[in-house]
Amino acid sequence: MTLDELHEARRRIAGVATRTPLMRCPWADEESGRSLWLKPESLQPTGAFKIRGAYNRLAALTDEERARGVVAQSSGNHAQAVAYAARQLGIKAVIVMPDTSPAVKVENTRGFGAEVILVPMHERDTTPADLVERHGYVWVPPYDDPYIIAGQGTLGLEIADDATALDLDLQTVLVPVSGGGLISGVAAALKLTMPGVRVVGVEPELAADAAESFRAGERRVWPFADTHRTIADGLRTNSLGMLPWEHVQAYVDDILTVSEDEIRAAVAVLARRGRLVAEPSGAVTTAAYLFRGAELTGSRFAAVVSGGNIDPALLAEILSA
Repeated sequence: MTLDELHEARRRIAGVATRTPLMRCPWADEESGRSLWLKPESLQPTGAFKIRGAYNRLAALTDEERARGVVAQSSGNHAQAVAYAARQLGIKAVIVMPDTSPAVKVENTRGFGAEVILVPMHERDTTPADLVERHGYVWVPPYDDPYIIAGQGTLGLEIADDATALDLDLQTVLVPVSGGGLISGVAAALKLTMPGVRVVGVEPELAADAAESFRAGERRVWPFADTHRTIADGLRTNSLGMLPWEHVQAYVDDILTVSEDEIRAAVAVLARRGRLVAEPSGAVTTAAYLFRGAELTGSRFAAVVSGGNIDPALLAEILSA
């Protein structure tokens, strides 16, 4: 990923994706001198960062490709982003979603005008290919695509710009990890503009394929039955994509894991102290800051809150615990 590609993506998504702020969190300061800034992607039009990559991918389609329509596969946030971007650009969108996807994400995807096809988990990767073959749709992958990665990387450019404007010497940026599109783009953007900053990925202990890959030095694949156990439904992908794996190897400094209890606690803290609604997938970075301090380097941290599309019943359950 080059700076030119990242800047071109920023030009494409301008006025569509929200330029989210870098928020100071005095409630997270410690006597040891650690401090935290949050990047609340929950404030995006679709409630998550995915709109950046999805719009960048669709806006770059040719007229012939737009006329064919697009198909995507997602448990929710990529689904909503592709549906929203397609509506903005006047493109037909068909979204394949696992039948275990949170109801709020399914409803939102349909609300943005996409056709939703619910399938069993084991059919989620084969169904889109069948639809491409039968109808000629353009496949829009959730993370293993240079346009998707560049779009997500605009988030990193914003962090770098805001850190400079605030005269903030950021030392570590925490980023959720699933298929790797987000951390690939953010890490590339940061390393190309702020080469001294550390980029640390965070994922659930129950879906730690990326952490295992990082430690082993080779891309590992977990069974879906294992990654599906985590409450963080947006981080259940069972392996890093091929292109993201290259970026992780080149630009990421470490990958940490957090427990289910820690994720739930972080959702509650973000709601009560940060006044932010965060889904479990978006809260893992705050969980790492709160509970994995011994494994982190530096004193000034930024954490990407990647999304806020949490089922209201689950949020109520977490806040009442």
